[in-house]
Amino acid sequence: MKNQNEESNRNNAVLDKSTSQASVRASGPLAGYRIVEFAGIGPGPFACMMLADMGAEVVTLDRVGAMKNMKSIAGRGRKMVELDLKDASAVGQVLDLLASADALIEGFRPGVMERLGLGPDVVLARNPKLVYGRMTGWGQEGPLAQAAGHDINYISLTGALAAIGPPDRPVPPLNLVGDFGGGALYIVVGVLAALLEASKSGKGQVVDAAMCDGAAALMSMFFDMTAIGRWSEGREKNFLDGGAHFYGVYECACGHFISIGSIEPQFYALLREHAGLSDPAFDAQMDREAWPMLREKLTQIFKSKTREEWCKIMEGTDICFAPVLTMAEAPNHPHMAARNIFIERHGVTQPAPAPRFSRTPSAIREPEKVEIGELANLWRARD
Repeated sequence: MKNQNEESNRNNAVLDKSTSQASVRASGPLAGYRIVEFAGIGPGPFACMMLADMGAEVVTLDRVGAMKNMKSIAGRGRKMVELDLKDASAVGQVLDLLASADALIEGFRPGVMERLGLGPDVVLARNPKLVYGRMTGWGQEGPLAQAAGHDINYISLTGALAAIGPPDRPVPPLNLVGDFGGGALYIVVGVLAALLEASKSGKGQVVDAAMCDGAAALMSMFFDMTAIGRWSEGREKNFLDGGAHFYGVYECACGHFISIGSIEPQFYALLREHAGLSDPAFDAQMDREAWPMLREKLTQIFKSKTREEWCKIMEGTDICFAPVLTMAEAPNHPHMAARNIFIERHGVTQPAPAPRFSRTPSAIREPEKVEIGELANLWRARD
C-alpha cells in the first residue's frame, strides 16, 4: 500500500507540474490530443509540425544524440525522447506510452515497425482507439513498396513531373508536390479524419499515406481537364503550365521577375489596359496557335520596366499580378508583413502556423526533452 501511495504521489506531482505548464502552452484546436511521432525526414516531421502548431501534444521518439535537431523549423513545438528502439526495454516503454496516445505517425519502410515489435497489430491490441499513421513514398504494398525513393521519383509515376517545366525537359517543383503536398498534407487529413471517426466508433485504424497516392490525387483537376479535352500532353502547351501568354512569369528590366494569371476575360482586359496592350493581336486570348507570338510580345513589354515599376502599375488590381520574391524578400512584403505570415524564432525566420483559427489560435511551443517513463506515467494519470 505504501509503494502504491508513493507512486500515486509521484504521478500527482508530475501531473500538477505538467498542468501548470499546459495551461500556458495549450493552444489550438487539437489541444488535448496526444501524438507519438517516430522521427524521420521530409513529410513526417512537417505533418507533425502542423499538428503541434494546432495544439496537439506531439512527442518525437528519436535516436540517442538527436537533441541537436530540436530547434529545426519542422521539429518545432515537440517533446522529444531519445531512445534505442533496438533495446527491448525501450520498446516496452514505447508500448506503455502508446497505450495512452491518440495517434502514431511513422515513416519507415514497410515492415520495419513490425520487426521492432511495434506494428499495428501489437499496438492496436494495447490501444484499440489508436490511429496508426504510416507515411511512405510508395505505400505499404505494391511492386515498389520496398524500394528506396525520393520526392522526384514518387511524382514521376503520377504524371505530375512530366507536366512541369519547359518543353525540352521536366523540372522538379522542389519537394512541394510529393513530400509536402502529396505526403504531409494527406497524412494530416487522414489522421484527423480517423481521429474524428474514432471519437464516434471507439475504434482506431491504420492510415496508409503514400506520397505517390497523394501526388496522384493532386493531379485530379488535370486528369479531369484531359478527359474533356481542355488539357494536352506536353509542357508549355496549356493555360496553366506556362503555355499561355496571360499566365506565366516574365523578366523585368531590373532582372527580377513578375507573375500574371489573367485567365478570366475581365482580368485579361485589365492586363491589356494597364500594360498598354492595344495591339489587336491580343484579342485572340484563347487562340493556342497565337500564344507563342503573344508571349514574345509580352516578354518585350515587361522588359521595358523594372519590377518595382510594374508593381506600382499592377499590384492590388484584379489583373492577378504579383512580384516573384525570393525567400529573403518574401517576409518584408507589405502584405506578408501585415498578416505576420513569417515570424522569427531562435534567430530563424520561418513561416507562422497555418491555417488560422478564430477561437482556438495555433501557437508555436518551445521544444522540450522528456523521459519516456515519466511521460507515460503522466498520460496514465491524466486518463
